[in-house]
Amino acid sequence: QVQLVESGGGLVQAGGSLRLSCAASGGTFSTYDMGWFRQAPGKEREFVCAINWGGGSVYYTECVKGRFTISRDNAKNTVYLQMNSLNSEDTAVYYCAARRMGQSKRTSDYDYWGQGTQVTVSS
Repeated sequence: QVQLVESGGGLVQAGGSLRLSCAASGGTFSTYDMGWFRQAPGKEREFVCAINWGGGSVYYTECVKGRFTISRDNAKNTVYLQMNSLNSEDTAVYYCAARRMGQSKRTSDYDYWGQGTQVTVSS
């Protein structure tokens, strides 16, 4: 059983930056592929980006390419999401998730989820 705890959310002005962290415990973190998702009020949870177990493969949804960077530190059991050039459309609760057997954009493919951290971008 893997437990995930996100942190780093908050209120930021448009154009600003935030770095989210997701700390994992209870499992062998380096064997899990990780994803970040987000959910805005009244909308479905959507894929943001993913990274494979070793960190050598990443991919992003189109609207965050060039602005967001996912990374991981397996020694610290942590995955990060660096978010730059934030805009109001990035306002959402951000979740990290874990799975084995490859990266995926689908929420249903992930086995473990954190509780989420709120990101609010003011214009």
